[in-house]
Amino acid sequence: MKLQQIPQLILNPARRQAVEKVLQSPVPFRALFTSLAGSAPALIMASVPKAEKPIIVVGDSPDDAGYLYHDLSRLLGEEAVMMFPSGYKRHIRYGQPDPPSQIMRTEALNRWDAPELRFLVTYPEALAEKASSRKALSAHTLQIAKGNTLDLTETLKWLRSNGFKQQDYVYDPGHFAVRGSILDIYAYSYEQPLRIDLFGDEIESIRTFNIETQLSESRLEAADITAHIDSGKMASMGSLLDFTGTGITMWMRDPDYTLERMRAIAGEQFSPTAMLADEGDPGAMDRVVDPDTFEHSLHAASMVHFTAAATAASAFETTAHIDFGTAPQGIYHKNFDMIADSFRHYQTEGYKMFVLSDSEKQIERLRAIFTDRGDSDLRFDPVIGTLHAGIVDHQAHVCVLTDHQIFDRFHKYSLRSDRTRTGKLALSLKELGQIEIGDYVVHVDNGVARFGGLVRTEVNGRMQEMVKLQYADDDLLLVSIHSLHKLSKYRGKEGAQPRICRLSSGAWGKMKERTKNKLKDIARDLIKLYAARRDEKGFAFSPDSYLQHELEASFIYEDTPDQLTATQAVKTDMESARPMDRLICGDVGFGKTEVAIRAAFKAATDGKQTAVLVPTTVLAYQHFRTFTERLANFPVRVEYLSRARTAKETRQVLADLAEGKIDILVGTHKIIGKDIRFHDLGLLIVDEEQKF
Repeated sequence: MKLQQIPQLILNPARRQAVEKVLQSPVPFRALFTSLAGSAPALIMASVPKAEKPIIVVGDSPDDAGYLYHDLSRLLGEEAVMMFPSGYKRHIRYGQPDPPSQIMRTEALNRWDAPELRFLVTYPEALAEKASSRKALSAHTLQIAKGNTLDLTETLKWLRSNGFKQQDYVYDPGHFAVRGSILDIYAYSYEQPLRIDLFGDEIESIRTFNIETQLSESRLEAADITAHIDSGKMASMGSLLDFTGTGITMWMRDPDYTLERMRAIAGEQFSPTAMLADEGDPGAMDRVVDPDTFEHSLHAASMVHFTAAATAASAFETTAHIDFGTAPQGIYHKNFDMIADSFRHYQTEGYKMFVLSDSEKQIERLRAIFTDRGDSDLRFDPVIGTLHAGIVDHQAHVCVLTDHQIFDRFHKYSLRSDRTRTGKLALSLKELGQIEIGDYVVHVDNGVARFGGLVRTEVNGRMQEMVKLQYADDDLLLVSIHSLHKLSKYRGKEGAQPRICRLSSGAWGKMKERTKNKLKDIARDLIKLYAARRDEKGFAFSPDSYLQHELEASFIYEDTPDQLTATQAVKTDMESARPMDRLICGDVGFGKTEVAIRAAFKAATDGKQTAVLVPTTVLAYQHFRTFTERLANFPVRVEYLSRARTAKETRQVLADLAEGKIDILVGTHKIIGKDIRFHDLGLLIVDEEQKF
């Protein structure tokens, strides 16, 4: 069963006939759809026939809209669904502009008339922000097509007049760059910048490209280059409903709340605090839609009020009501007795059981847990691909369950803006902006220098932005901004100042050569060490047990692909008879500790002890708490050693460790002292090895 087939099971023929009768009513109609729990609203929406105009779906909040977008895009594909967010962070009038969201807003308006677009998902804060009129959008959009002519001089004039800034290369929306016959533009109408290749005045090709690699990714036959339209500076702008015109249908989670929230946002602009905050941006006063005008437009539109409740009151008079009889997926809190009883009950009652997951391994894990428990009689159909929240449809006798709810994991949605444009070049420029004049930087070819700021200079008749580096003896070096990959901020011992290099000497080259030789010596020693380790025979741990599956299933977050790969690699090493020596790298918050916990637990289930070596007393206690809380429901004892423990506590821990009563010991370098005696040490985990 494919995920896209699930809506057909929910909207059976009887329901389909009832829904289509409502949607074909004389406009404007007012329908109330109740008992739509979990992801049922998206399942119903995905089943309805395509309307003449896209349907506007209004959630109660950015997160609610995000999950609706996630479900609809999973069921129908990303081309059929667009998100229409607010273009500002935190608040329409006090927050900072959010370029990724502004791109999504502009792209949604540009694609409104696209034949493949079926749903536009939004929320009250986004509706409260004025949208461009069709006339303004057309005036701020330049249409180009492959094979057409393009006057480069006039195009550059148009870009500048519409707020685009010329750069040596583009890395943010609103930038453009010219290199010979190539024009790069980062418009507000596409997630990625465009590269236009000209042959004379003819457009030879239009491509999107990745700002991280600067490599082309896809070819376009035509493109609309849209500038940013400030909602506070266009008096002719109105609401989204002014843009869409009449004859639309809106599916709203709560129409009354949407209007209430929009009135609250509009009312804030008249407070003294708001007036003071707007002194620096007079246009911010005009960004907010008039709620009375919006309500008038809303009355002219057809509406479906959908809710998870069995009944709902609304200020809008209802002309039709359908109760779908769905209930949310049960909350099991990883209690597999409850899960098995629930599955068995629905199976006995003749319900079709579907379990949705993005990972086949999660499906296999659930089957393995049922088998280990002796619940092999339980049957369900796996579906690759998941929705936000499962449902139990008591009318259609269908259970659509999600693995992340079964295993009590947090499920997050992703928008197109989350996948947009954070490349190495953009990060380098941001880092460059954080470096102050006088800070130390390192040039890979010339060594340590002081940062002298950014300057513009003429190169081959063209002005270019350069990085000024100040070396010893007042020597200066100008580095092209295209060579940022050769620069890095100096990182050394805190408080120690490096020696600035001389451009005219070969000292930096000699230092690099000496460093290379030392690295070769270290590599040679490591090769000898690893060769000796390969000849050693270690303990081969057993394959994963039922307890191991249960521990991993109890992780509240969904494993990232890298986390899954690292976990499997560690367990494969542990099950080998060769001693494991594996390095796991990752930024803070990427899940390294969870991999360590799973490895330590695997050792404990085979009767082996684990030592976790950390550099500081604070980190020792933090890891002790993390390991203890994570393994609270399992027969594993975790302890820690550091100078924070009393002499009496330390003696007791050492005695229990020697007797094998402690499975996992967390501590600073104290745990590798001469007085430490492990009963049967099987695994050593070193956190932040470089600090030792």
